[in-house]
Amino acid sequence: MRPRGGDASRRFEQQVNRAMGPVFFCPRRPKAHRASRVGAAMPVGHHRQPQADSASMPATLYQTQEAEMAVVELASPTEFETAVKDHDFVIVDFWAPWCGPCRSFAPVYDKVSADFEEIVFAKVNTEVQQEIAARFQIRSIPTLMIFREQIIIFSQPGALPESSLRDLLGKAKELDMAEVRRQIAEQQTKTA
Repeated sequence: MRPRGGDASRRFEQQVNRAMGPVFFCPRRPKAHRASRVGAAMPVGHHRQPQADSASMPATLYQTQEAEMAVVELASPTEFETAVKDHDFVIVDFWAPWCGPCRSFAPVYDKVSADFEEIVFAKVNTEVQQEIAARFQIRSIPTLMIFREQIIIFSQPGALPESSLRDLLGKAKELDMAEVRRQIAEQQTKTA
């Protein structure tokens, strides 16, 4: 797992949480319920995966009609690693086709991606890429995770309104990564 940012990253996350207010998310379904039969009982709060969505979802690249920037569907752990290593600023949306808030957040994510060409906007389908979801301990979806220079500076479940997503990206761009790296090094020397 990538090192998490230090105090500066934690303060940034707290500021964003205060500024954004409530967010909406779906808890990930337990494995036993992912392949439930139609009509089978499911625990309260879980959603059935619509059959039509799985066929209509993209394989590896999801391109919006109105946006020039592509939102990349990361289809393997190798693709995920490459995206994070090769780009200084990556935002990842962990989602699933059965999740209502994920589907309603997708157009917002796509629209914002068109205005931030220097940022890689990626998606990870947690139903297909369970290894990646487990690695980052994704328990609720949608979850947004921001990597700056291979460091996780933000990770939070919930669908954001467009203005909050734009604010979040603006604040993430302003974060002093030299200070974050210094704090990480400081924490690592204390624990060693």
